[in-house]
Amino acid sequence: MGMNSQSSIMETEDDIPDPAQFSDDTAAACIVSVKGLKENWQKWSDEHREHQKHNPFSQDTRPSVVAPQRGQDDYGRPLQGSVTEQRGKDAHTHVSREVEELCEVIRNIGQPGDKDGDGRSSDGRVITVEFGKLFEHYVTISNKLVGILLRARKQGLVDFEGEMLWQGKDDHAVITLFISN
Repeated sequence: MGMNSQSSIMETEDDIPDPAQFSDDTAAACIVSVKGLKENWQKWSDEHREHQKHNPFSQDTRPSVVAPQRGQDDYGRPLQGSVTEQRGKDAHTHVSREVEELCEVIRNIGQPGDKDGDGRSSDGRVITVEFGKLFEHYVTISNKLVGILLRARKQGLVDFEGEMLWQGKDDHAVITLFISN
């Protein structure tokens, strides 16, 4: 085929010639891949534009889009089924495992006690350990001891005095693990 037949075929963007019409296989492959790239880009662009219509923080919002309000069930939460939601679930599972591991370490190195952190009798269902001793044992397991202790306290599994524990300064602070039946 001559040059004129090729140029007349490619006058519109939608009319991409059949690769069999070209004698040079490289030129045909190039045209086909450019068409694929164009279609993929257009598909991504359309999906992004549609997503931005529903994004309340986008400049491209429509009046019909309602921004989430405090107090709603989905406020501050990722979209269900999203990768972000899955990452959050995975992180929660990981931290829960670390809290369980911390409680097991306290059980292994601590001393049975008969009172909880408030001085109330608890029928011997507590184990106590000093922070310094726990730090020395736990440092080989994880470098997040204080963070995991705070999470365990928030869940009601352990108790200790103060808001934060510092290595050296609080080595003699007593950490109490509550044992459930």
